[in-house]
Amino acid sequence: MQVVDFSVDSHGEKFRFLQDQLRDRWQSIEGANLGDYDIVVIPSVSLDQHELQKIEGFLNYEERLLFSLIRLRNPRTRVIFVTSQPLPPIVIDYYLQLLPGIPFSHARDRLMLFSVYDSSPKPLTQKILERPRLIQRIRQGLRPDKSFMICYNSTQLEKDLSLQLRVPLLAADPDLLYWGSKSGSRQIFAECGVPHPDGSEMVENAEDLAEAAAELWERQPNLKRMVVKLNEGFSGEGNAILDLREIPNMTPGNVSHQARVKAISDRFNSMSFQAKNETWSNFSSRIPELGAIVEAFIEGERKHSPSVQGRITPSGEVEILSTHDQILGGSEGQIYLGCYFPAQESYRLRLQELGVKVGRNLAEKGALERFGVDFIAVHQPDAKGKPEWNLQAIEINLRKGGTTHPFMTLKFLTTGRYDMATGLFYSQQGCPKYYMATDNLQKERYRGLLPNDLMDIIADHRLHFDTSTETGTVFHLMGCLSEFGKLGLTCIANSPQQAKDIYNQVVNVLDDETKETAIDSHDSSSHCLPMTWHE
Repeated sequence: MQVVDFSVDSHGEKFRFLQDQLRDRWQSIEGANLGDYDIVVIPSVSLDQHELQKIEGFLNYEERLLFSLIRLRNPRTRVIFVTSQPLPPIVIDYYLQLLPGIPFSHARDRLMLFSVYDSSPKPLTQKILERPRLIQRIRQGLRPDKSFMICYNSTQLEKDLSLQLRVPLLAADPDLLYWGSKSGSRQIFAECGVPHPDGSEMVENAEDLAEAAAELWERQPNLKRMVVKLNEGFSGEGNAILDLREIPNMTPGNVSHQARVKAISDRFNSMSFQAKNETWSNFSSRIPELGAIVEAFIEGERKHSPSVQGRITPSGEVEILSTHDQILGGSEGQIYLGCYFPAQESYRLRLQELGVKVGRNLAEKGALERFGVDFIAVHQPDAKGKPEWNLQAIEINLRKGGTTHPFMTLKFLTTGRYDMATGLFYSQQGCPKYYMATDNLQKERYRGLLPNDLMDIIADHRLHFDTSTETGTVFHLMGCLSEFGKLGLTCIANSPQQAKDIYNQVVNVLDDETKETAIDSHDSSSHCLPMTWHE
C-alpha cells in the first residue's frame, strides 16, 4: 500500500494523494456490490448558515443522508455516521429493518454512530474539527486502506476533515465550488452551448445590481419580470422577483439609462422575496458576502421545472443518474418542495444530453462526484409553429441535492438500474419504478408527533416500504416532526398513479391520526405536493 508522508507542509499535495486513491479503489468500490469498505458519512450541510436559517428544521437535514445506511445490505461494508445530536434508536432501527436478506444484528454491528452533542447553528464538519478527540476515535475505527468519506457538499471544512482522518473525500475539490454558483453556472452554460436565460455576471453591491438589471431590461425591452439571485443561495430561498410592470414610464427611448437604474434601485425594496420574512435590508446586506446576479424571468402558461442529475467518477467518466420534475412553491414558484421521478417523457432524453454536456465541462475542470442541473421547461411553438418544450438551464448544483436521497433510496433498496435509452429506472425484475418525494410535508397539526408515534402510525396502517413488492413509503426528517410538524417521504411505486395514491394515503392517514390536535379543518401553515404528474 502506498503511504503518504503527512508531515509535509503541502495540504494540497496530501489531499491530491488521497484523491488519487479513489481512482485506484473505484472499480472495487462500485463493482460486485460486495465492497469491503468503511464509508465515513458526514451529512453536514456546509452552506451559508445565515441562509440556512430560512429553512425550518435545517439542523435535522443531516438525516437526509440516512439512506447511506442501506449500503449495509452489502455484508462487508461498514458505515460510520456522524451527527450533531444523537439519532433516536428507533430511527436507526427503521432504516436497518429495510435491508432484505441481512440479519438486523449483522448490519447493526457494522454501523458506528458518533455525535458531537452540539445543536449550535454551525456546520457539523466544523463541530467535528473542533473536537480532536472525536476525530481520533473515528480514525481508530477506520481501516485506512479501505475507507472513503462522503458528504452533502464539500467545502474547505470537509477537505480539512478528510486530511485529518487521512481518508479520501468522494466529492468535488472545494477549490472548484465557483462552478456550482449562479454566476459560475451561467459561464459553463455559455461554454457548453446550453440554452439559458439572458442575465448578468456576478455583482457585489446593490448599485452594480441595479446597473446590471437596467442593462438587461435595455437588451430586452419587453421583459416583464426579472429574478434576482444571491450567487450562493440554495433551494430558491435566496431568490427575489422584480416585477418590471410595476415600474411606470420606462418604455425605450423616453428615459435615460441613469433614470432606469434609479427606478430599478427604488423598486428593490418592494421585490417579491421567496424566503418567508425576508426583507431588502437583509437581502442587500448579503450581496457583498455572497454576490448576486440578475436574470430574465422565463414566462409561460405551461411551465415545468425539470432537472438532471449526474456524477463524475474518479476516472473522469460522466454518468447520468436520473431526471426529475421538481415541485416548486413560494409566492412565485421559486422554492424547492419535492420532485417526481422520472421527468416527463417528452424532454427527459434531452435533459440527459444537456446534462452530459455540462458534466464533461465540469470533468475537464477537475470536478468529481455529484452534480445536478436545474431547468425551466416552457411549452411553446418552434420555428415551424409546432408545439415543443423549450429547455432553459437555470443553475448547477455541484453537490448532493433534494433529488439525491430519494433516488439513492430507490437504487439501494432495489439494486436496480437506470436506463439511458428510456430515462427509466428498472428493478432487478425488469419493472419500471416511479416515485414522488418531498422534504416538506408540513402541517401545524403534525407538531408534537414523536418518532415513536410515527412508527406506531406506520405499523398500524402498513405505510412502510414493502421489500417483497418494492413499493411503499420511506420516511426521513423524522427529527423535524415534533418541533416543526415537518416530514420527508419517498413514495416508491410501479406507476405514476400508484405513487400519487401512496402519497395521498400517507397524508390522509397522518391527517386522520392528528385530527384531534388540529385547530380547524383548514391548516394554513401546510405544505402538500401538487397531485399533477407531468405526463
